[in-house]
Amino acid sequence: MRLRLLFLVPVLFFLFASPVLAQNTKSQALTPIQQGYLKAKVIKIEKMGKMQTGNTTNAFQTVTVRLLDGPDKDKQATAENGGMFTITEEKKVRPGDTVILSKLQNPDKKTVYRVADLYRLPSIVTIILGFFVLVTLIAGKKGIGAILGMIISLVIIIYFIVPHILSGQNPLFISIVGAIAILGLTMFLSHGFSRATLVALSSTVLSLVLCGIFGALFVGFSRLSGLGSEDIYSLQQGFAGTINFQGLLLGGIIIGALGVLDDVTTTQSATIFTLFETDHKLTFANLFKKGMVVGREHIASLVNTLVLAYAGASIGIFIFLLLALQQNTQPLWVILNSEVITEEIVRTIAGSIGLVLAVPITTLLAAFFAKYAIKIN
Repeated sequence: MRLRLLFLVPVLFFLFASPVLAQNTKSQALTPIQQGYLKAKVIKIEKMGKMQTGNTTNAFQTVTVRLLDGPDKDKQATAENGGMFTITEEKKVRPGDTVILSKLQNPDKKTVYRVADLYRLPSIVTIILGFFVLVTLIAGKKGIGAILGMIISLVIIIYFIVPHILSGQNPLFISIVGAIAILGLTMFLSHGFSRATLVALSSTVLSLVLCGIFGALFVGFSRLSGLGSEDIYSLQQGFAGTINFQGLLLGGIIIGALGVLDDVTTTQSATIFTLFETDHKLTFANLFKKGMVVGREHIASLVNTLVLAYAGASIGIFIFLLLALQQNTQPLWVILNSEVITEEIVRTIAGSIGLVLAVPITTLLAAFFAKYAIKIN
């Protein structure tokens, strides 16, 4: 549940730059030239095997490709895949594959091509469209509203939250403002305009603010810098001095909890209003009591859901922890004391507190509005 968009900055850099950087290990004179990246289709595998690079042995492929864009479009060329850097079986190419090539120049001004990656955009588009069709077929108009809401969320994150964080503004404040904007637009698109939706929106905003407050307290109490993870550390190298990384950690907690909080508050609010519609004789106290019965079950399942979501996103940390213990590189207490582990604990607990508090807040507001507020047509 991290700011995965920011995570993509260093990932994309290393993904596309790694062939170039690896090639530079062999010859510092190899430099990128104009039209640095282009698409090509693999025609034939000319040679493949293993080659020694320093103290490591890496797989390599020499392939013939047909260039699909650039000034030499439709011409054939030879490209190298791997060799100077490690490639897995999944990274090996086959005839018919479309790949991304990095284009470099050696000291003799000769153009050299290296396979940077497989070209995946068509597959991604197909997967996304398939998902949209499935949601629309099953959920109908509600599904279309949910898809529009998802698109709006991404637009706000990309064009509002990320640029303001990069400009040096407080990530926690920007994340809360962005989250409120996302909620205000997406909730009504997905669930329609009603008292139940208004209550869910109000409850989510209050819960997010509390989540941010507790997150700030925990980050300050545990003296976290926000640089516990490798991706954030890599981000610091490119944007040193412009980003508040403590605030970025808190902003990540807010955005990470947002989706789950939306589910909690909308479901809980709808439950209370449905209970009242079923029996108008229910008192405010009875509505709250019955709602909390459902809410406690919701808490039990969703806290576990949030923990599993964070654990899934941080599975590499658990692998590192297990390997460190097996190899006796560090004592357990030193590993548990590390910032990377502490960050994940703070993320999980701050987000879970927001979830837990969202249930009584939503139940209280929904019971009041269901019993006493004027009905919205």
